[in-house]
Amino acid sequence: MGIRLDKPWRRLDDEAIEALPAQLGVYHVADAGGTVLSVGFAGAREPFGIQSALRRELNELDSAATQFRCEFTSNYRSRWDELLMLHLADYGELPEPQRDQASRVGRLSPA
Repeated sequence: MGIRLDKPWRRLDDEAIEALPAQLGVYHVADAGGTVLSVGFAGAREPFGIQSALRRELNELDSAATQFRCEFTSNYRSRWDELLMLHLADYGELPEPQRDQASRVGRLSPA
């Protein structure tokens, strides 16, 4: 186990979102090919945790968003930063919805 979010992808739809517990955590949203479109978190301001955050992503990202994976954690903010740094290290830039975070996050050199 490493620091990557490598859980299996799930279909991003109302049924899958409704089946999730209303807990805090982090997630990836991706297109059908597995390209990550958003790296997000569900924090204390989300009334139903990951459910609320993924519903928002489903509405804000166009139909290209077809799948997600998530991790439940009360340390969602530091875990989100970690995932952003990993994405930046792997791809050289953040997904469009998180580009405004680039100057705030640190740098990682994952092996």
